[in-house]
Amino acid sequence: MKVVTIFAFAILFGASFISCHGQTSTLNTNDTMDYQRFRGKVNAPDFPAGFTWLNTDRAYSIKDFKGKIVLLDFWTYCCINCMHILPDLHKLEQKYPELVVIGVHSAKFTNEKGAENIKQAILRYDIEHPVIVDQDFKIWNEYTADAWPSFALIDPDGKVVGKTSGEGVFNQLDPVIADMVKDFSEQNKINHNRFEFKLVKQFAPEGVMSFPGKIEVDEKGQRMFVTDSNHNRVLVLDADGNILKVIGTGERGIADGNFASVEFFRPQGLCYDAVADALYVADTDNHLIRKVDLKNETVTTLLGTGAQSVYYLKEANGTKDAINSPWDVVLLNGELYIAMAGPHQIWKMNLQTNHAEVYAGSGYENIADGDLFKAALAQPSGICTDGKTLYWVDSETSSIRYVYDNQVRTLIGEGLFDYGDVDGKYPDARLQHPIGITYHNNVLYIADTYNSKIKKFDLGTKTLSTIAGSDSSGYKDGASHDAEFYEPNDLIWFNGKLIIVDTDNHLLRSMSADGKSINTISIGNLKMTQSKSSTQTTFTGTKYKVAEQSLTTGNNSIHLKLTLPDNYTWNTSAPNYFEVYVDGKKMNEVDSISVNGSNATAILPL
Repeated sequence: MKVVTIFAFAILFGASFISCHGQTSTLNTNDTMDYQRFRGKVNAPDFPAGFTWLNTDRAYSIKDFKGKIVLLDFWTYCCINCMHILPDLHKLEQKYPELVVIGVHSAKFTNEKGAENIKQAILRYDIEHPVIVDQDFKIWNEYTADAWPSFALIDPDGKVVGKTSGEGVFNQLDPVIADMVKDFSEQNKINHNRFEFKLVKQFAPEGVMSFPGKIEVDEKGQRMFVTDSNHNRVLVLDADGNILKVIGTGERGIADGNFASVEFFRPQGLCYDAVADALYVADTDNHLIRKVDLKNETVTTLLGTGAQSVYYLKEANGTKDAINSPWDVVLLNGELYIAMAGPHQIWKMNLQTNHAEVYAGSGYENIADGDLFKAALAQPSGICTDGKTLYWVDSETSSIRYVYDNQVRTLIGEGLFDYGDVDGKYPDARLQHPIGITYHNNVLYIADTYNSKIKKFDLGTKTLSTIAGSDSSGYKDGASHDAEFYEPNDLIWFNGKLIIVDTDNHLLRSMSADGKSINTISIGNLKMTQSKSSTQTTFTGTKYKVAEQSLTTGNNSIHLKLTLPDNYTWNTSAPNYFEVYVDGKKMNEVDSISVNGSNATAILPL
């Protein structure tokens, strides 16, 4: 365990060594000191002018928070350790109205520097405090941050008390903040009123899916399974995309039970067991492995306690021991292999005894090949098999790894900070934070997430090549080389097509069998997403009823023109569509949609 002492800053300068930090930090203080131990001596460096602020409607300076305790969270949205501390930050925010948390997003990957991409991460992880986009590590360097995540604590007088890094910040900072509230209250120097911010989620539209994570298929039963991650549920679809079943209430929780009562928390990976007609789920933010009995429509917990393990573990026994951020799962030779992103390892689980143990990875985050227990992995987030060999993507090293002859080996990837968008062979080829991988006909297909592209690695020629996606992220169907995706997280072959989970577009896409075109899969039977206690569907917009019209017989079409209110415009990067129902029966699809500024016109053939 690393001991990190909070101290008053004397000098603030220089760049620090950067790493992801998963260890639990501890705070040393002298309990015999008076309140002065929580008073800073150095003025907190102010936020640079002109920097982008997100999750709020304005920019701030340090003086705006006079009378508040301020906690700066230096993070980057790819980092599993940064995700782990978000519940701690939320607990602190809820407990102390005197506290203001400011996220300082200091990006590791190029893709993470974009404000819109950071905004999507804010939505995905339900962050409820302002975030400043730290261009080129300027704020990071001024506060001498040294790892993701790092923290700087500022007192109500605007002076830096000290800094720390790593996970476990609630237990570390809770007593310090409590004492600061007490001590500064005695000096009449603290503002007890909670700051309110205009959060991006207050204006985000709700869709059928929200940041879908992973996909699995049942070839014989012609079913697709998708983790609708931010809706905390699993969707069962038919081959055409119609919803057959909804597994989960949509509420965050760990409750087992039937499909209507079970709870998940941002589930990710899925694995279908055809023999048992069961689905294994990596319930990631609950730190659990769950089993879905598709015949009896029940869900039970196999592994984990519902809490994150903060210690290095070599094994876990059923529901007695905690685990750490399982991200994906796959079956091989009757055992369940788990991409355990939190401790940077691959685990295997005996499905008869529910005993799990480390299969590969020392727990040290890096890229190093060799013996199973000595090799270094880096946030494995997708795993697959050809029936003999395990393959996975290590997101933080942008690499493809596998096991051969009890040795971990590397197909693509060089280091923690070696990434890019380069086709070719090892060691020159580059990916950027891939999250999904699948095997098909001696080829590995990769969701190259931060490049927003789909790539394949030919195991025969050992060559990486791009098969879909352009140099722009967004939403666009059409020719594969011209299509656009937005941080796809997974993919799988089904019925001769490559099905792609286009996560930040909240969609499923498909690549044709010839690989030449990309299309969006329309999700049908939306009534399945209705709550039994409500008539509301996942649609949260405004419905308008137009006056009845009489049409003559013959070939006709309806032309709908919609004009948005002032200060609104159509998002042409997102899917816009219209449907017409007559007496409850869906008519033909929209023939065309044209968008011009705040106006959209749809033509619907009858």
